[in-house]
Amino acid sequence: MTGSDAGGEARRARAYLLRVAEPPAPALAAFASARGVCEAAARVRAGQVPDPVAQETSARRELELANRDLAEAARLGMRLITPEDEEWPAWPLLSLDIATGRGLRGLAPPIAIWGRGEGRLDGLTERAVAVVGARAATGYGEHTAAELAHGLASAGLTVVSGAAYGIDGAAHRGCLAAEGPTIAVLGCGLDAGYPAGHVGLLGRVARTGLVISEYPPGTPPARHRFLVRNRLIAALSSGTVVVEAGGRSGARNTAGRASALGKVVMAVPGPVGSVLSVGCHSLIREGEATLVASVGDVLDSVGPLGSASPEAARPQRSTDGLSAQALRVHEALGGRQGKSPDGVATESGVPLSRVRALLPELELEGLAERCESGWRRTGRGKGAGGRGDA
Repeated sequence: MTGSDAGGEARRARAYLLRVAEPPAPALAAFASARGVCEAAARVRAGQVPDPVAQETSARRELELANRDLAEAARLGMRLITPEDEEWPAWPLLSLDIATGRGLRGLAPPIAIWGRGEGRLDGLTERAVAVVGARAATGYGEHTAAELAHGLASAGLTVVSGAAYGIDGAAHRGCLAAEGPTIAVLGCGLDAGYPAGHVGLLGRVARTGLVISEYPPGTPPARHRFLVRNRLIAALSSGTVVVEAGGRSGARNTAGRASALGKVVMAVPGPVGSVLSVGCHSLIREGEATLVASVGDVLDSVGPLGSASPEAARPQRSTDGLSAQALRVHEALGGRQGKSPDGVATESGVPLSRVRALLPELELEGLAERCESGWRRTGRGKGAGGRGDA
């Protein structure tokens, strides 16, 4: 069998498995990984599988629609993205494998992903942040989501969301307004025309980004499918921002998935009297999310992703980067009159032995200096034209 034939067989096998098992299918995913996707598909067809796999596939295993699904996808300008393809986002999706290996339920990796659009899934997810929130959003929420997405796109990041009405749609539109790529993750087939009011928006998304789904062509939308797709939104992003959410909402579900996957979770505060602020405020209050109020806050939270962003470039204090104890020692120093190490220890509450070690370090950083009466603060520092610049 040639390489192209083998690749085609694997693609058909994955298309078949996506059709016969409702995602997420953890037993099937593990079986395909252990046996190889082609052998796994053959065994599923024959009913020669372990009981957990049979439970996920027995109701549909006779649906031999892989060739039809692939042909229909090609006709509609779609493609099946598989782990055998170069554009498969192996690194971000690894978080799903790890979570499943830890015994967390509902986080199995996808067998394959249907996609429509000009973007490459691997490239788009190298620098990506999810922006999600309530469908019945307020004007405040939609404006905030659009502004955040616009700023993130301007900083070179991909915005991932779920294409729903409200916050999701605003996030996609904000990203497109900045001429940035965005990924829309659907809970139905890519040809379902859902939501109806966003068909045009999804067409615009596909021109520079991607519209993706685990569900084969013709699969109708369903509530449980939207909850299932949330794990992909979380996995394909380095962090998830929740903009408006009720006490129980799909956005909070996505945040929970992101947290379980070890991703950064952020939430935007809102008016205290709004029911759509309850979810975000709860996430922040319970320590499940970092409060963010700007694009810079988001970029700071997700770390290196924002390093090239002009919006993340803020004036830095000379003491940025100091440890907590070093900062206390620095603050205990006087600006004019010097202090003895004993006096600094008493005022800062840092042990004397540690103070004696930290003072020379602060001197090297240009933040402290010896004088006749002891040690004093210089207020210069390496980044402020002090001696550290030499």
